[in-house]
Amino acid sequence: MPTAPLPRQYSVAVVGVAVVTDSTSSLAAGLADRAGITVIALQVVIDGDSRQENEVDPALVAAALRDGRQVSTSRPAPEAFGQAYEALAGSGYEAIVSVHLSATMSGTVQAAELAARSAKLPVTVVDSQTLGMATGFAAISGADAARSGRSAVEVTALIRARASGSVTYFCVDSLGYLQRGGRIVPGAAAAAAPLAAKSLLTVANGQIRPYERTRTASAAAARLEELSLAALGAGGDSVVDIAVHHFDAAKEAADLASRLSGRTSGEVVNSQLSAVLGAHVGPGTIGVVISPRPRGSLSS
Repeated sequence: MPTAPLPRQYSVAVVGVAVVTDSTSSLAAGLADRAGITVIALQVVIDGDSRQENEVDPALVAAALRDGRQVSTSRPAPEAFGQAYEALAGSGYEAIVSVHLSATMSGTVQAAELAARSAKLPVTVVDSQTLGMATGFAAISGADAARSGRSAVEVTALIRARASGSVTYFCVDSLGYLQRGGRIVPGAAAAAAPLAAKSLLTVANGQIRPYERTRTASAAAARLEELSLAALGAGGDSVVDIAVHHFDAAKEAADLASRLSGRTSGEVVNSQLSAVLGAHVGPGTIGVVISPRPRGSLSS
């Protein structure tokens, strides 16, 4: 695979610790820019044509899947991480915390670890054991802490705390995409599929697992709202952010985000899933990430 070009570097003040994540965190470009987070892109391959996912319109990936074309994904090359780490070292950073989607779902963590071994500065690689904005929110908390002058150990602890404290639920139109990509616990899809038109899933211990079943799309959306509100209640007096994710289901996501808006003291973000995640869950997916801000974070 050819070496990916250097990720775009953002014009933020250099501090001691840099935060790196990958494109499956589904951070909007403007959000990553404001937070000063370096984003490494995974690859989407459509009919043998490989491109960085941040250069691919997710709608094109959804259309390719619906048309039955060959769609696959691949992790970044270790060289992409190595180049990014070298650039950050050259910018004056003293350490890097690099947080990525679950290692059970992708080789991205392993690629980052390979690059970290030869980096010119200390690199801590964190397996978030989750995906989407559950990883993205964790990266944001880490970047906030880094800008305040926290150490790499403190930044790492906040990232781990936020990732582990986040809850993810999502509903897919079909389990077939997850089955073909091996991204669901073995045997789980076979048990869930015959019993429901819509399968609600969650992420636990780094794996996608069935949560419960609903009969219709409207029932699934209503259940996602109920689960979000229940998780908000369980958050106590913590500030809780919510991301409403979708892949080729913009209207449904907008409706759900509107209903959840104002129900939390944190932010409600309507975030399209990255093209790579979308390729594995399939068109029509909608989901929620409920992410309490950890104690000790600047934004809590």
